[in-house]
Amino acid sequence: MNGSFAIFTRDMTKFLRSPVMLFMSLFFPMFYLIVLGNAIGGTINHIPIGMAQVDLFYGETQEFKTTLQAMQSTDTFTVTVYDTEEEAKRALAEGKVYAVAVFPSNRYNEQTIWLYIDSSDSFVSSVIGGGFPGIIKGLGLNNDIQIDKIYGKIEYLESFGVAILIMSIFMSSMMGGGMALIRDRENGIIEGYYVTPINRSSILGGIIMSGTARGLLTSCVVLIIDVLIAGVVVKDLVSLALVIGVLFLISVGITSFVVSFASRIPSQQVYGSTVGFFNLLLFMTSGAFYPTIAMPGWLKWITNINPEYYAIHALRGILLRGQGIDVVGPDLLAICLFSFAMIAFGIIAFKRTIE
Repeated sequence: MNGSFAIFTRDMTKFLRSPVMLFMSLFFPMFYLIVLGNAIGGTINHIPIGMAQVDLFYGETQEFKTTLQAMQSTDTFTVTVYDTEEEAKRALAEGKVYAVAVFPSNRYNEQTIWLYIDSSDSFVSSVIGGGFPGIIKGLGLNNDIQIDKIYGKIEYLESFGVAILIMSIFMSSMMGGGMALIRDRENGIIEGYYVTPINRSSILGGIIMSGTARGLLTSCVVLIIDVLIAGVVVKDLVSLALVIGVLFLISVGITSFVVSFASRIPSQQVYGSTVGFFNLLLFMTSGAFYPTIAMPGWLKWITNINPEYYAIHALRGILLRGQGIDVVGPDLLAICLFSFAMIAFGIIAFKRTIE
């Protein structure tokens, strides 16, 4: 009994003398409450939606004007009016709006309103599919509404399966990149590198390359599982090449990110809790679980600088919407900037550790 109490006292003393572990133990429950509670289940408002009318040369119909006024008075939608149907559909294909409502012209006696919806997000598309017809019915209009889900029926598992690719990269980089660096440092392997002619930056470069390879390999295996289980479809070789490019770039960035922390953190325990915090923060605010449009402003600010958001957005664009580099290019640029910044940060952190 005395021996057990001595071990208990030693472990508790170590815990209380580790401010990072103590902080994380107290902070994580509150973090789950604040971030997870606000990131999932919020009200989906201010959905960007386009409106256009066929053959606008003959003037806007009364139905168009009435519907526009009604939609502008609600918080559910943020409306953009386009001059032509083609322009509106182009904005939808480029992801600038989630849906487009095309009204018939005064020139003909047609009464059908076509509602084209981006069906890659099941939550947002369901709000649009119920909200827009509700507005039409509430106005007492007799127009028929034809709904066209332009990407077909996409299940939530398919959309979430794409996001899991990024989670697999983070977990692989966290365990194979950062944790391996700490273990090598504890076993004296890193110190052994210092007596060789290898450049200090090359040491870090090799570690990042190894972690990137693990992350890319893991994500490719998960992609195969997504195809077999979640129903994800890789449409052609060009799409496959783009997907692998996105996975490679984000693997470089995430590996460099976790290795930077591993360079400065003294123990595996502190590293695990610190990087685990960032893993949760980035994934929860990436839109993997729930649309970012439903998040409060302060969480959207985190999303705007979150590399995982851009990676998931690009992968969903390629795999679910069939978009090319012309649309996902800005996402790729954001990921590249993050990766370069993390490599530079990692080199600085590693050199300071050596010094």
